[in-house]
Amino acid sequence: MNYKNKKILVLGFSKSGISAAKYLAGKGANVYITEFKDEKAEDREKIDEVTNLGINIEFGGHSDEFISCAEFAVTSPGIPPKSEIMQRLKEKNIKVISEIELAYLNTDKPFIAITGTNGKTTTTALIAHILSTKYTAIPCGNYGKPPCDLLNDEIDYFVCECSSFQLEYSPTFTPKTSIFTNLTPDHIDWHDGIENYFKAKAKIFEGKQSPKYSILNAKDERLLEFSKKCGGKVFMFDGETGENCSYIKNDAIYFKQDGKEELIITLDDCPLIGNHNYQNVMCSIIAAKLENIQTTAIREAIMSFKVPEHRLEKFAQYKKIVFYNDSKATNPEASLVAINSFNNCDVTLIAGGRDKNTDLTEFCESIKKHIKTVILIGEAADRFDENLKKNGFNNIIREKTMQSAIDKSIELNPDVVLLSPACASFDMFSGYEERGKVFKEYVLSKIN
Repeated sequence: MNYKNKKILVLGFSKSGISAAKYLAGKGANVYITEFKDEKAEDREKIDEVTNLGINIEFGGHSDEFISCAEFAVTSPGIPPKSEIMQRLKEKNIKVISEIELAYLNTDKPFIAITGTNGKTTTTALIAHILSTKYTAIPCGNYGKPPCDLLNDEIDYFVCECSSFQLEYSPTFTPKTSIFTNLTPDHIDWHDGIENYFKAKAKIFEGKQSPKYSILNAKDERLLEFSKKCGGKVFMFDGETGENCSYIKNDAIYFKQDGKEELIITLDDCPLIGNHNYQNVMCSIIAAKLENIQTTAIREAIMSFKVPEHRLEKFAQYKKIVFYNDSKATNPEASLVAINSFNNCDVTLIAGGRDKNTDLTEFCESIKKHIKTVILIGEAADRFDENLKKNGFNNIIREKTMQSAIDKSIELNPDVVLLSPACASFDMFSGYEERGKVFKEYVLSKIN
């Protein structure tokens, strides 16, 4: 597409915003980055980099000078549709697209898109890892590089984790393969309801954005029903449903296409634990098979795969205690899949943070079945404590810091210490990455 001398607005001084701005500037556009937050000293190097490319940038608000007469705007993922800047752009009839949409419009290489509430990152990383046995396949989007960073590279596939925020502003994005891992309530305020949240994700499976292949979770009742409306050839995972699927049978994962069944890998050979991870493996197998990766290569790639950081990551052992970092679990549904991965062992769970105020009933029931002790930290501690006790679980310890929670967990000497907070991190940390890093570093300092 021709962007030369066109004024293009980029909303947010984020990783994806900077990537879009640099790509557009390289194509001769007049790029304006507008950031609502104030300038930070630690961003000086990045600011100098973009301004040296002739990109204009403002902090501390969105001026009419930057907004007016823009051909279109590329938004960073976190800016909600009901925000003031989005309303101003709508009044000025300035179209808003995501950085993923921008990349899609400027390449003929295929996208494999992974969306859903939980499991996206592990699935994205695993698919890229398997495809890399034969192709150049790069994880990108909400995990890995922004896809605009890859537009000038020689690659075969964009393996793209897509958040609902990004898909909200991707009106023509049509992947070759679209994967829907699962659906649970999340980001409800941003989307103004779960129906809008679902619609943002569902758009790349139907209508004008229908993919060649749709891959969905057979165990998710809503997605099982939705699969009947999906475009392209439909494959289901975690259930032997129809002629095209992947499923567990006899302690092994199978793949079936057009009714022909094939054993791919035994569960004993699979390095990922828990049914949620088996689901990630199953949909990754389907995606790989659709790109003609041989079974032996798929099996070997799965066996050599390392779980992405902060996602039920086994990182240390001290005497009999095994430590897992699941800091990415920022809602109760995400924590459930980690909690349910442990059976018949003494598990101490560290949970809490900034509360998302979602229902805790299933979370509490799962804790009663799988967890011996819960250590609560952060702003959500009171509500979590109240709900756990109301549901008949009383082995609760309250701590004020992550460090004191770790000290207490080691003192208890369980089989497993699991950080799976079920909450956002912003009451105590800059993000789930910092939370996980602090957890890991302090554990390692205590046991080494």
